[in-house]
Amino acid sequence: MKLKDISKEELELMSYDDLAHLILQDANKKMKINDLFKKVCDILGLSEQEFEDRIADFFEILTTDKRFTMLADGYWDLKEKHSEKVVIDEDDDEVFVEESDPEDTEEENDNFYDEDEEEDRDEDLKDLVVIDEDEEGENL
Repeated sequence: MKLKDISKEELELMSYDDLAHLILQDANKKMKINDLFKKVCDILGLSEQEFEDRIADFFEILTTDKRFTMLADGYWDLKEKHSEKVVIDEDDDEVFVEESDPEDTEEENDNFYDEDEEEDRDEDLKDLVVIDEDEEGENL
């Protein structure tokens, strides 16, 4: 659905996140939060004071809506246009999430664990005992 194909009345009934989604789809580019919310305010006819009063709420909406992603440079975009790559630093045992640009089309097949880690997990679980509910009642 295109933004220009929606009537003013329908737009006024839409939520901020739905409007932001349509704006980012139509623009087909990433945007700073102020610019994005300014477009939402323009569509809804909100004043500059309402913009200032509601920008924090808009930020919270975008961060909780799984359709959006905040990029490293402070821009927002649709999550469907970006993929994430998990990088594990074996020296520090830290996990980093790297976002790739939509232009990156190289396919990678990473394994996130090696065979030694799998053997360690098996060793940790060797003494594990599974008790049925019936057996649990008898042992009490």
